[in-house]
Amino acid sequence: MSEHPFIPFTRPFVSAEEMDKDINSFYQFMDQRRSVRDFSDTPVPRSVIEKILLTANTAPSGAHKQPWTFCAISNAEIQTKIREAAEEEEKLNYNGRMSEAWLRDLAPLGTDEHKPFLEIAPWLIVMFKKAYDMEDGEKRKNYYVNESVGLAAGFLLAAIHHAGLVALTHTPSPMDFLGKLLGRPSNERAFLLIPVGYPAADAMVPDIHRKPLEDISVWYE
Repeated sequence: MSEHPFIPFTRPFVSAEEMDKDINSFYQFMDQRRSVRDFSDTPVPRSVIEKILLTANTAPSGAHKQPWTFCAISNAEIQTKIREAAEEEEKLNYNGRMSEAWLRDLAPLGTDEHKPFLEIAPWLIVMFKKAYDMEDGEKRKNYYVNESVGLAAGFLLAAIHHAGLVALTHTPSPMDFLGKLLGRPSNERAFLLIPVGYPAADAMVPDIHRKPLEDISVWYE
């Protein structure tokens, strides 16, 4: 017998007309989402962050292993340590690790090694991917870990946007320092560092545009 018995799946029928209207509304809403680097320090309730993480946890995963851990940080001392360590890595990135082509591609976004948002945002969420789990002292393999955690990250960002908050997907590579600072076990590797909060009153974002449908899709009808 299956460890997880099957149960009926039901969902109300949606007509083509309703569907088109609903998905267009959702697209317009999600198209407003932007990566933001200018945060307000206005507090965000823990209860909101909890629901955001639970939403991310609804993402599909290989063999339903859910190979992720979300570390939610509002402790100012820990945030300062994360900023200091991240800026050390980013200083090396911007001054030698990154290729000239990479730096040219980043130039229009106005980024550099300084990351004040890591201390200003009321919450930092660090996503860890788990290559395996430990159960009764034994390793239990996880499957399609990168794909699964990537899907959960997308759900997380959508939930943050839906909550009326902003976020930034920050990747101060290499990110090994995050596991050490947060005391995470060896089976967890940092995947994303995401500051979350309200945008600053004077927040600015680059004037960039998304690729049109014809550039991102191929149709076989």
